[in-house]
Amino acid sequence: MVKNWRVSVLPALLLLVLPVMSMAQVGINISVNLAPPELPVYEQPAIPAEGYLWTPGYWAWSGDYQGYYWVPGTWVLVPQPGFLWTPGYWGSNGGAFVWNEGYWGKQIGFYGGVNYGYGYGGSGFQGGYWQGGRLFYNRSVVNVGTTNITNVYNKTVVNNITVNRVSYNGGSGGVQAQPTAVELAAAHAQHLAPTAAQQQHVQTARSNPALRASANHGNPPIAATAKPGVFSGAGVVAAKAGVKVSEPVAPKAAPVEHKAAPAEPKAAPVEHKAAPVEPRAAPVEHKAAPVEPRAAPVEHKAAPVEPRAAPVEHKAAPVEPRPVEPRAAPVEHRAAPEEPKPEREHPP
Repeated sequence: MVKNWRVSVLPALLLLVLPVMSMAQVGINISVNLAPPELPVYEQPAIPAEGYLWTPGYWAWSGDYQGYYWVPGTWVLVPQPGFLWTPGYWGSNGGAFVWNEGYWGKQIGFYGGVNYGYGYGGSGFQGGYWQGGRLFYNRSVVNVGTTNITNVYNKTVVNNITVNRVSYNGGSGGVQAQPTAVELAAAHAQHLAPTAAQQQHVQTARSNPALRASANHGNPPIAATAKPGVFSGAGVVAAKAGVKVSEPVAPKAAPVEHKAAPAEPKAAPVEHKAAPVEPRAAPVEHKAAPVEPRAAPVEHKAAPVEPRAAPVEHKAAPVEPRPVEPRAAPVEHRAAPEEPKPEREHPP
C-alpha cells in the first residue's frame, strides 16, 4: 500500500483547516492523512508530590518512520503557580489531520472535546483548581494515593458528552465539538510552552520502538508514568486493552489491469482405479443342529370294558285267580208300617 503523508509548517494552511486554532498553538504543527488510533485505557499512577499536575497521554506523529507513537500520560511539575495545562489534540477537516500543540495558561482552552480522562472530560479541567497559591486536587478524579497532601477535596464530576476513546476532533468519526467563548478567550491569553521535562518526555517516547502504534497495535506497554521521562520502575503502568488503529489513507492509483495468468495446460485426468475388491469369503453355512427323533407317541388304550351282565328280567309272579264268592242276594229292607198318631185334642 502506498503511503502519502504530508508535513506542513504553514500557519495559513492550518488556519484554513481549523479556524478556531489559536496562534499560540501554531508552531511546527503536523498535518497527515492518517487518523490517530483510539485512546488506550490505563490506570493513572499516584501523584509523586504536591505541585504536580496530570498531563494526559496522546498519540504523536513521527516523520522519521512515518507513523504514530504513544506519549504516556504523566505528572508534570507546574511551571508557575496558577497555571493549568491545556492538552494538545488532533483536528480534522474531513481529510487531513492536524496536530494542535498543548500549552500552559491560567485558563483551560479548547482541546477538541476529546475525553482524555482524569479531569479532562472534553471541556475544562475538573481535577483541581488554584487557590491562595496552592493547587487543590479532586480526589474523585485524580489519584492522590498515599502522598501526604492536605489540600484535597471530593467532587463528583458529571460529563454531558458521549464517553468514547476517539482521539481527534472533526471529520468522519471525530468528536463534533466546538470551542466556547471562554475557550476562545483562553486561546488568545498568555501561554507557556511545554516545559523542558515534557519535551524530554516526548523525545524518550519517540525513541522507544515499543511505543509505536505499528508495534503495539494501539496497546502501548508504557501507557502512563509517575514522572516525565521515567519509563521503568514503580509508577509505570501499561495499557489495559487494545484499541482500533486506522490504516493510511492513500491517494487512489490508476487502476491496474490485472491480466489473467496464462492457463497452464491441464494435465491428463488421472484415472483413479478403484482398489481391487478382495473376494469375500464364502458365506459360512450354519447347519442346524440335528433334531433328535422324537419318541413314538405312547398310545393310551382304554381299559377293556367288562361286558355287562344281561339285565335280569323280573317277571311278575303269576297272580293266582281268587275264587269269586257269590254275592248274597240283596236284602230288601222294607219300611216299618207307621203307627197311627193319636189325635190331639184341641181345647174348645
